Amino acid sequence: MQKFIQKLPKIELHLHIEGTLEPELMFELAKRNQVEIPYSTPEEVKNAYQFTDLQSFLDIYYQGANVLLHEQDFFDLTWAYLQHCHEENVIHTEIFFDPQTHTSRGIPFKTVIQGISRALEQARTELGISSQLIMCFLRHLSEEDAIETFNQALPYKTLIAGVGLDSSEQGHPPEKFSKVFAMARNEGLLTVAHAGEEGPAENIITAINDLGVSRVDHGVRCVEDKKLVRQLAETRMPLTVCPLSNIKLCVFENMQQHNITDLLKKGLCVTINSDDPAYFGGYMNANFMAVAGAHELNKNELAQFTLNAIEASFITEEEKDAMTKLVLDYLATAH
Repeated sequence: MQKFIQKLPKIELHLHIEGTLEPELMFELAKRNQVEIPYSTPEEVKNAYQFTDLQSFLDIYYQGANVLLHEQDFFDLTWAYLQHCHEENVIHTEIFFDPQTHTSRGIPFKTVIQGISRALEQARTELGISSQLIMCFLRHLSEEDAIETFNQALPYKTLIAGVGLDSSEQGHPPEKFSKVFAMARNEGLLTVAHAGEEGPAENIITAINDLGVSRVDHGVRCVEDKKLVRQLAETRMPLTVCPLSNIKLCVFENMQQHNITDLLKKGLCVTINSDDPAYFGGYMNANFMAVAGAHELNKNELAQFTLNAIEASFITEEEKDAMTKLVLDYLATAH
């Protein structure tokens, strides 16, 4: 199955670009920018990646982001991720970025988005990887802070496909950001939100009804509400699930307990994604392999994760048709 997964065309819809900062690049940027970090080797950094919950991860995640200062840093970060995509046959990616993580340190919004966008454009022409950019608001900060960030983003609206909501879910329900999400929708932007990872199924319902999301990031706790599961299946509301992340952050004890296969077989539009691969031990292929290794799935079912992701993506119908044909043609030759 490893060979099948390697060559399977893949679409990633839940990826935090700051979460792709590999320890080696972290050290390189720290040296280049003369930023002190509390580790002496890349191995020490990796050894620190022992998380007990989302917050313990976020503490290290924000610390690592301190080495990102200049447009070239954001380009290098994004380009390194896109090279992973190229190696793993990820043909389309929809990337989250967290401007508040950087603007709070005095980094101009322009610096962040131009560095990331330049890498995305280069990957489009040189690697044949298409992409969309989604700006996330940090839910542990105030909605006023999110609105300020949204206003900073407006001059760059043509570079942004949508807005999202990430960071600590506990104690920060979706409705906290109703106003800024309404502003985004009024500007023609799509919306997504993290919900039902550490927070309850109720957060998924609120994200759909209150924030008007086009898809739910994570959403694995939907199983707490049978009516919600039926609704998700009937409406094909996508869930961008991150298997290795869920294990690393103790949402599930092990991959055998993960509910992604059960959700797939119930007809939900679930997708496989890597979330923060530098911290959680794997990019797309590793996530596919982890699911395939723990659950009995045939090639059609594994390919369905990609077909679901195409359906859930923010690309044109023509692009969706072309990518779907690519997957179906691959399936026809892989049997």
